Amino acid sequence: MRDVTDLDLRKLRVLRELSERGTVSAAARALHLTPQAVSQQISALGRELGVPLTEPSGRRLRLTGAARIVLRHADAVFTQVEQMRAELAAHGSGERGEVAVAGFSTTLSALILPAVARLRESRPLLRTSLAEVDPPESFSMLHRGETDVVISADTAGTAGEDPRFHRVALCEDPFDIALPGGHRLLGSPRLLLADLAEETWIFATTGLCHDIGVAACTAAGFTPQASHAIGDWDATLAAVRFGLGVALVPRMAKPAPRPEVTIRAFSERAPSRTVFAAVREGSQTSPEIAAVLDALRTVARAAVAL
Repeated sequence: MRDVTDLDLRKLRVLRELSERGTVSAAARALHLTPQAVSQQISALGRELGVPLTEPSGRRLRLTGAARIVLRHADAVFTQVEQMRAELAAHGSGERGEVAVAGFSTTLSALILPAVARLRESRPLLRTSLAEVDPPESFSMLHRGETDVVISADTAGTAGEDPRFHRVALCEDPFDIALPGGHRLLGSPRLLLADLAEETWIFATTGLCHDIGVAACTAAGFTPQASHAIGDWDATLAAVRFGLGVALVPRMAKPAPRPEVTIRAFSERAPSRTVFAAVREGSQTSPEIAAVLDALRTVARAAVAL
């Protein structure tokens, strides 16, 4: 017997048609074949399987017991083929697939999780897996194929182009200012970064948020007096509440409100970071990845709205 992987599904369909129609002539008419072609297909299938599939019964052919076994398994094969076709069709339209997404902590809660929730409603067959990973490790994972989409951020125009990756801008994330209760500028109708030149500052420990804050203060004409370095936004607001300084907070961070802390937007020229998604070059045309990128773009607009 030849390996079953060599079986021709067309021959199995001819056998099933003969079983359902009862005669070679009727099967031939249903399949738009000649009776001779039907007989040849069934004989060829029998030779491949090493068993007789038909036997004479008067002027007709009837199926053997071996043929009944073949048909029972053939029905399961046809079911699997139809399921495969349906899944491939869904995959081709972006309805089904698997996409892994990696991003740093702020984007996980503000972007990735809301986008996944949105996709669960619009594309329930599209599976997503999430990982909290900071650059540059997230980009190494993307290059190795361990994730499909990376969410990252930089200051506008500073990112070098890496030909391995395709970049999709999601939003511009402005930084607001966290002020303690009773601060002299709470009631000011207009607020500029330069108005805070004499303040004590709380900055992120390291990384992009720290660099953006220091650079923005320098561009506004002053060198900030940085007294504290804190890497957690909730702890940063606690420090502001206790009057230890003021802090720039990216709008996307959305830390939990705290009493006696007010977060205000600047009237103009607010420092900001560009939040973007990166995928392997060429994969952006994949329907399932395109669906994830569309969801991220939609959610990003809401994430930075006042």
